[in-house]
Amino acid sequence: MLIILLAHIPDDGWALWIPARFGFSDATEMFVFQSGMASAIAFGSTYDRNGAIALIARVAQRIWQIFWAHIIVFIVVAAIMVVAGTRYDGVTYVDSLNLVPFMKDPGHLLVGLLTLTYVPNYFDILPMYIVILALMPVMIFASNLHHALPIFLMTVLWLATQFGLTHLPAEPWSDRPWFFDPFGWQFLFFTGFFLMRGHPSAPGYDRRLMVLAVVAVIATVPFAWVRFQEVHPFFEMAAARIAPLTDKSDFGILRFVHFMALCYIAVRAVGKNGARLRGPVVRILTVVGQQSLAVFITGMVIAQPIGIALDHAGRTTGAEVVGNLFGFATLIGTAYLVRWFKTSPWKS
Repeated sequence: MLIILLAHIPDDGWALWIPARFGFSDATEMFVFQSGMASAIAFGSTYDRNGAIALIARVAQRIWQIFWAHIIVFIVVAAIMVVAGTRYDGVTYVDSLNLVPFMKDPGHLLVGLLTLTYVPNYFDILPMYIVILALMPVMIFASNLHHALPIFLMTVLWLATQFGLTHLPAEPWSDRPWFFDPFGWQFLFFTGFFLMRGHPSAPGYDRRLMVLAVVAVIATVPFAWVRFQEVHPFFEMAAARIAPLTDKSDFGILRFVHFMALCYIAVRAVGKNGARLRGPVVRILTVVGQQSLAVFITGMVIAQPIGIALDHAGRTTGAEVVGNLFGFATLIGTAYLVRWFKTSPWKS
C-alpha cells in the first residue's frame, strides 16, 4: 500500500527507489497476488462452509463495493483536479490525468464510466479486480471437477491475452484497451488463490531453487534499472527486445517469473509462518493490509493533492520527505479508523 502510494504521487523522487525500478515485477504483482491469497481465505472458506449460492452472493457483494469505490474515487479525484487549476508548466491538472474528454462530454462518458467502457489509466486497477472476482466462482467450481482444470483455464485466458484476444475498450473514441488486462492478470491472482487453497502445494525449501531465485532476481536488474541502460546501449536494446515478455498490461511471463522468484526468497527470509515478522512496525503494517480496499482508495485520492502540494512547494528534498511521510501517516490512520468503525463502537 505504501509503495503504491509512492508510485501514484506525480514525479515523486522516492518512486525512483521502489521495487519497480529494479525488476520486472512491482507493487501491482504484490497487490494482486496477495489479494488472491486473501480471497482464498475469505471466499474459499465461504464456499467450503455454505456452498455455491453463498459464494456467488458474497462475490457479488464485494464486486458491488469495489464498483462504487471505483466510481467515487474517479469523481473525487476529478473534482480535485478541477479545483487545482493549472500546473507550474502551464498544463492543467485535469489534462495531466487525461480527463479533458470527460469534462467536455460528461454526459456521454458518465455512461462509459458506469459501464466500465471509459477507464482512464489512473483508475484502472479496481475495474481489473472486478473482472477477476467475477471469474472466481468459475475457477472454484472448476477445481471441484479436477485440481488441474483451473490451471488449464488460467493458462488459456493468459495465452489469449498475449495474442490480444481479450482486450477491453478503455475509451469510446479510440481502440485503447484497459491498461491492466484482467484476463492476463488473473493468472497471478489465481496462482496466489490456489496456492493458499493447497492445490498446487507450495514448493518446500530447496537450496538449488533458492540459488535459482536469487540469480533470477539479480540478473533482472540490468534489464530493468534505467541506470544500467544509460551506461551501455546493450541493456537498452535487450530491454526493448524482451518488452513483450515484460509487458505490464498483458502481464508478460517474465513478470511472473521475477515475482515468483521474489516470493520464494521472501517466504524463506521471514521464517516459518512469518516467525521473523515481529515488532510494532509489522503490527502497524498488518492493520494497513487488513483494510486494503479503504487504504488503497485513500492512497489513490491523496496521491494527487500531495503531488499538487509538492508542485507549489518547489519539490525540494525536505518537501518530498514531508509529503511522503504525510501520505504514509494518512494511510495508516485510515486503516486504524476503518478498523475502529468495523467494530461498531456505537453498539457497545
